[in-house]
Amino acid sequence: MEKQRSGNKKSNELTVDGPSANRRAFLKKGVLGVGAATVAAGLLPGGASAIPGQEGPVTKGDIAILTFLSALEQVEADLWIQYAELGGPTPNVPTSFGLSPIDLQLNGTKINTGIATNYVTALQTLDTDMPQYIADNTDDEISHHRFLNNYLQSKGAAPVDLSQFAILPPSGVTGVPNNGRLTNLKQLTIDTSWWTRNRSETQNPDFGGGPFANVIPDLAKAPHTAIPLDDNDLGNTPGVVSNHLQAIASTAGFHFAFIEQGGSSLYPSLAQKVTNLEVLRVLLSIGASEIMHFQTWHDKAGNAPPLTDGNLTFPPLDGSVDPNLPAGTPSPQPQTADAFQLNLIMPEPTVFLNPAFGPVSILRPTSDALGGAVASVVSFVQDGLFRLPNSTQNTGIVDVLMKLAEAADAARRLG
Repeated sequence: MEKQRSGNKKSNELTVDGPSANRRAFLKKGVLGVGAATVAAGLLPGGASAIPGQEGPVTKGDIAILTFLSALEQVEADLWIQYAELGGPTPNVPTSFGLSPIDLQLNGTKINTGIATNYVTALQTLDTDMPQYIADNTDDEISHHRFLNNYLQSKGAAPVDLSQFAILPPSGVTGVPNNGRLTNLKQLTIDTSWWTRNRSETQNPDFGGGPFANVIPDLAKAPHTAIPLDDNDLGNTPGVVSNHLQAIASTAGFHFAFIEQGGSSLYPSLAQKVTNLEVLRVLLSIGASEIMHFQTWHDKAGNAPPLTDGNLTFPPLDGSVDPNLPAGTPSPQPQTADAFQLNLIMPEPTVFLNPAFGPVSILRPTSDALGGAVASVVSFVQDGLFRLPNSTQNTGIVDVLMKLAEAADAARRLG
């Protein structure tokens, strides 16, 4: 059954202005103080502290949380649309499309997918279903942003629109719409420590555990592109994938998991601050889909073939090698297999709340400091998502997201 997706912008969308933030300046400060501007504080009608509801009040804190989540979902929708345009299902190619076509739309405009067929082929090295999964994930993120905006309006609050910051150039591959984007997928520095963090039986980041090793160390050392920059990256022969293009596709595979593990932690972190039960239901329900996304991409990333392309190496992920040790160094077993074997995708039981309770399989982190709103924005900035081309500076969206994040983290559950 074909899924239809559309969303129309409302005339009273929240638009926010802010100067371009210097990445290093705010990273030096760490987590910013919650006393800074709380953008969502004035969103409730008449300045009231709560909106009557069937399940308790919807507080200013609830609105701040929903506003931030809507903003972040717009960011995620933007990056996933770029991945879908290039690597999603290719029309009339059953092996890339599957049997359940998804008519991707944004604000009523159709999104063309699978434009870069050799990139699609490279992604399918990770799993033949990758184009379908990319389209599904894109569809989900668009729906999250649209739903949260509509829900905010139903409570008398303003929806979010960050489109004024869509100034970053997309891929130069022929056929990609040449409109500005919120996110830069060409200069990513990807933290892959989520891989080992979820496998530790003794270390929980929420309780001081770590640091955790990167599974692809080179992705965390220097910027790499996760999309083909232009037609040259795709090559001239259909169906023939160069080492370089496979490295780009494998970088994307690990970036997919990085993005979705952030959402997996963010929603339960903020859910602990919610007052209204219906708002809590919204966070738990959307958050559950983010967790499903993460586990899917965790599974697929492990299929990246071993290769070296310039300063980027993808090591074998069969559990035989610790990629953080110098080449030729013996890897102790079974510790190396426990940390780097590709099919261990379910969280290992670890310490939680009190060691006396014994280890338990949990999602981590879910604390404010590590999995909250500000932490999420910082991780996206460190990833390079908002970097101006050929620069260390970011677009003005960072300042805006930080203000919304501070307001969300400052929320406190009442009652």
